[in-house]
Amino acid sequence: MKVHLISALGLTLVAGACLAQAPVVDVNQSSTQTSTGTVLSSSDLETRLAVIERIVESRSENQQRMQQQLDMLQADVDNITGSIELHNHQLEKILERQRELFLELDKRFENLQQQSASLASNINTVGAVTPPVNAPVANQSEQDAYQDAVNLILKERDYERAVPAFQAFLAQYPGSDLTDNAHYWLGQLLYNNQDWDGAKEQFVQVVDKFTSSPKRADSLLKLGMIAKNAGNTSLANQYFEQVLAEYPNSTSARLSSEQLAKG
Repeated sequence: MKVHLISALGLTLVAGACLAQAPVVDVNQSSTQTSTGTVLSSSDLETRLAVIERIVESRSENQQRMQQQLDMLQADVDNITGSIELHNHQLEKILERQRELFLELDKRFENLQQQSASLASNINTVGAVTPPVNAPVANQSEQDAYQDAVNLILKERDYERAVPAFQAFLAQYPGSDLTDNAHYWLGQLLYNNQDWDGAKEQFVQVVDKFTSSPKRADSLLKLGMIAKNAGNTSLANQYFEQVLAEYPNSTSARLSSEQLAKG
């Protein structure tokens, strides 16, 4: 009897527990528990996400601006590099042309030396006396006299007659505005004719008396070459260094640097 009573009470308790009301959950209230146990509401999460998005967007914009600046700098560098290469190419062409002219002058003067020696031999043989070559023409203007002398070099390539032509010009017009050019051309003619003393005298005139002349830098270079040919390396280097100091951006400075490098 007691056993049946206990069994009935147990069944009643189990049934009551099964029929108890389940807990109610509000689906509209969302929350998240962090790793530290802190519960964040949906509004807090949205706020934090919005902050993170702004940070990411700001970093992206900064990276884009930096990339644009780098692209602009690279374009500037490319333009500058292209200009430098173009200028170097043009300078090399100018220097190469100048070297070709010097070589051509050397060959011309060598031929003239041979012709002069042959002519002198013929004159001595027949005992003939010839008048001075290219003597000043009466009533000839200063400009015409100078231009005629220059044309003997550039147009007629008659270097033998060009020497007395410039000598006559300097004697007739010692105070001309073209005197420095005449001294330079005469020095160049004598230099290519290996008349070192005569060439040196003309180049010294340009260097000492015409400090603003466009021919002064090359005259200093030629004085250095004459000193080097004479074996006076110390004096030659002084002239080359003077060209570099006074005319650093000139073609003469470039050639002086090459001579200094050769020692």
